[in-house]
Amino acid sequence: MGIRTIEQLSEDEIHWTYNSESNSVAIIVKHISGNMISRWTDFLTTDGEKGNRNRDEEFTDDIPSKSELINIWEKGGKVLIDTLSSLSEQDLLKNITIRGENHLKCPLLAIE
Repeated sequence: MGIRTIEQLSEDEIHWTYNSESNSVAIIVKHISGNMISRWTDFLTTDGEKGNRNRDEEFTDDIPSKSELINIWEKGGKVLIDTLSSLSEQDLLKNITIRGENHLKCPLLAIE
């Protein structure tokens, strides 16, 4: 669904913002992808906020094209889908850590 949405936009529209305080589609996609990669890489064994993630950089609109934006979206989505596909029922009951904070339930079971 995300890719189909991006495909409907022009190259200019992916960078459009309502005002200086808002984010473009490109920035939102870049941030969501970065979040998916950080949270779902080594989901059960490492902190969900990876040390190599540069969250602030995700809010820089430097995506050169719509095709590159689709690649960014697919990269984050692949990490998410691959991880979800590999989880067992027991994995959903394991503790996970995000930003050093222990979470007793899988975020899939207790969305806040």
